[in-house]
Amino acid sequence: MWFTLDTYRRLTAIQIRSQLQYRVAFLLEMVAAALILSTFFVAIVLIFQRFGHIAGWTLGEVAFLYGLVELAFGTMDMIFSGFDPGYFGQQVRRGTFDQLLLRPLNITLQVLGSQFVIRRLGRIMQGAVIFGLALTLLDIHWTTGKLMYLPVVLMGMVCFFGGLFIIGATITFWTVESIEVVNIFTYGGSEMISYPMHIYPGWLRRFFTFIIPAAFLNYYPALYFLDKSDPYHPPLIASFLAPVAGFGMLAVALLFWRFGVKHYQSTGT
Repeated sequence: MWFTLDTYRRLTAIQIRSQLQYRVAFLLEMVAAALILSTFFVAIVLIFQRFGHIAGWTLGEVAFLYGLVELAFGTMDMIFSGFDPGYFGQQVRRGTFDQLLLRPLNITLQVLGSQFVIRRLGRIMQGAVIFGLALTLLDIHWTTGKLMYLPVVLMGMVCFFGGLFIIGATITFWTVESIEVVNIFTYGGSEMISYPMHIYPGWLRRFFTFIIPAAFLNYYPALYFLDKSDPYHPPLIASFLAPVAGFGMLAVALLFWRFGVKHYQSTGT
């Protein structure tokens, strides 16, 4: 285990050093990414100035959802960049993945350490700022249980979307190119759970609850943190299924990845 962790540390250290060769360009890119993403939240603020609330949720409560998602998704996008279907599909097409298979190292570790995009810190910083704003707007009654559960929720979201990245990357073994439908569940899913789930149509809410359990990652835990109720009165346990949904998705994705690697056939490039 220590060898695996040390190998991953070395791989990511190489990635970080290479990206910091041009530090001014790196800082400008990171700040630009944060500013561009912030415009989406500014649009939300303008909506609240006009309407006051969204289905009974205030600006602070939506900022709580939005900030958590941005924190988690930015972290995931930085750590799991090697499995980004767009990037990984290029490696399969060019034959770079074949080179990794020839090395005497765990293939999952190699792919995970092949990309570590630290400019994603811009999105993480943006999420932290929005989450901090939410905390200033809300009077949350923090308990020991809530404080301990908060990082578990964040880790659950990181694992969930990381698992979707792995599934998308595995599919490219057969499609070669990444498929856009994966983005519906990754980028689209993160956007969706940034808002209260009960504002969506019933079929969409059920799909992202029982088929793709994204609702358990952010919305139901937020009900617990904010002491709010849901108009559809879900069972109390729904607020505590974030680790089940998150780690469960990652486990399924790794099994699918192992199946894909086992049946992988080179493109011949």
